[in-house]
Amino acid sequence: MRAALNAAHHGHHVIPLWPRSKIAKDKGWESLATCDSERIWDTWSALPFNVGIACRPSGLYVLDLDDAHGHTAPPQWAGARHGRDVLARLAAEAGQPYPNRTYAVRTPSGGSHLYFQAPAEPELRNTIGRLGWRIDSRGAGGYIVAAGSVSSRGIYRPINRSPITALPQWLIPLLLPPKPPTPSRSPGKAPHHPHAYLNAIVTGEADKVRRAAPGQRHDTLLRAANKLGQWVGGGELDEHEARTILHAAAARHDGVDGWSVREAETTINDGLTWGMLRPRKLNASDTPRTMQDSAHALTHAARHQEDIRDCGEPNENAGTDL
Repeated sequence: MRAALNAAHHGHHVIPLWPRSKIAKDKGWESLATCDSERIWDTWSALPFNVGIACRPSGLYVLDLDDAHGHTAPPQWAGARHGRDVLARLAAEAGQPYPNRTYAVRTPSGGSHLYFQAPAEPELRNTIGRLGWRIDSRGAGGYIVAAGSVSSRGIYRPINRSPITALPQWLIPLLLPPKPPTPSRSPGKAPHHPHAYLNAIVTGEADKVRRAAPGQRHDTLLRAANKLGQWVGGGELDEHEARTILHAAAARHDGVDGWSVREAETTINDGLTWGMLRPRKLNASDTPRTMQDSAHALTHAARHQEDIRDCGEPNENAGTDL
């Protein structure tokens, strides 16, 4: 309760997270986020909830710098052992100082959260690895775990109590998603992926998006982006390729019954972000030895079109916390 009240005192809209977890107690948590001390007293009197801070209503954008945990950095970031090493290289390349003169929290897993004031425009949403290896972020549509919260590994503790500063301008272009591509081919066709099994999944999801009826388009596109995001997270599908496929499929609905490119872009961002947190990789049973096995792959993929439950269904809480 003390942590929640302290966050609210600083103008942060808080939500209850289940004790010792990062999972929001309520669906629709963003609309329930509050600075009201009476509501906070009532909520945290019931259980020792952890504290989440809803980024959009709080005007925050937060960088999550994670430890390598023994993993070797990819060649682009060779030698890096932590997200802060990657951020330091990005700052050096931009000719800018390392952006650490702002409020920061150490996480129990050895990472750190750098808090910034979100820019009014453009609206920045959650990202997974867009800035670089071991760097994620939370903005509009996301929440973070506040200082004072507890996990099985320890406590979230402030490590820099400086005032929260504006997100550095040089970071903003790096956090923006790729522009929605202009389909270079018929919206009735999806780009071909060299793996027949994965191509069957990609083609099937794109077809579902194209055929979605008004009232079902958002959920259909979200699930498709979620599924492709898992393959992106596993390194099997390029993120730009996934975006191209999804935007091309959704283009059929542009201007129909209020559907817009902006809604498609937001939905694709949310779905890919959730999926990338739950990576999937091809295995021997998924990858045909020759392209003559494509028919078998199509049948095999069809049987697994709804296998998303292996990683959990997307919901209001999914892929939003740090």
